[in-house]
Amino acid sequence: MASHARTHKDWLREAVPKLVLSPSLAMVLIFVYGFIIFTFFLSFTDSRILPSYGFVGWQNYARLFSLRAWGIAIDNLLLFGALYIIICCALGLFLAILLDQKIRAEGFIRTIYLYPMALSFIVTGTAWKWFLDPGIGLQAVVQGWGFESFTFGWIKDREMAIYTIVIAAVWQTSGFVMAMFLAGLRGIDNEVLKAAQIDGASTWALYRRIVIPQLRPAFMSAFVVLAHMAIKSYDLVIALTGGGPGTATELPATFMYSYTFTRNQMGIGAASATIMLMSIAAIMVPYIWSELREKK
Repeated sequence: MASHARTHKDWLREAVPKLVLSPSLAMVLIFVYGFIIFTFFLSFTDSRILPSYGFVGWQNYARLFSLRAWGIAIDNLLLFGALYIIICCALGLFLAILLDQKIRAEGFIRTIYLYPMALSFIVTGTAWKWFLDPGIGLQAVVQGWGFESFTFGWIKDREMAIYTIVIAAVWQTSGFVMAMFLAGLRGIDNEVLKAAQIDGASTWALYRRIVIPQLRPAFMSAFVVLAHMAIKSYDLVIALTGGGPGTATELPATFMYSYTFTRNQMGIGAASATIMLMSIAAIMVPYIWSELREKK
């Protein structure tokens, strides 16, 4: 009788977590992976305003890569992504090295650096839009101080508008990257650093030969996170420039939304979404595979 009761309790102990998690698991399977599969399916159909099921093969992908707007979006993504990742990593590493010097009020300064990450990209884009607007922002303020020749109208310039996206994105994310590098720096064995100093290694050689190579996992994690955020950037662009002037700041995410819900070309929009998903998977899958291999 006692063994039967124990078996019943063991069954409950194993079943309760599964019952609690099953609704969440079902929702993820349906509303995340289910819609991913559905989007992939729509990319091979003639869907326009609403989903339809006329199979057109690779026609939507062929049309997608023949569109000038998609080419512009890809070019903008390459420029934005490269600058965003490089500047965030460089600035984050620099801030992490400064904070690693055990300065006073480190917790307060770290909180200030991390605070922008707590804001949504909509808030960040709106704030920077006001700040960069020539009529009410930085240019107007500086000219009001008497510097009439000062101009800073990047947000209205087709050639320079993409850099305003980079500025806002770096401002929001560099603190997060700093925290990742700071955690990596705090995990380095101090005995190794002291031994190198005793051997006469300069500060530059210390960081170049010992510290930075040991930050490889932090660099890889930062790259994956930043690349993922760059590919799916949408709300920051919409709030800051709306994709303009013209298509100067168009990115794949804004292209996908425009063609799916504004231009009523759902098949092409689904194809662009699939390309974005494949780009993210091309970054995430090798990273996850390498992490699992290292753990084994």
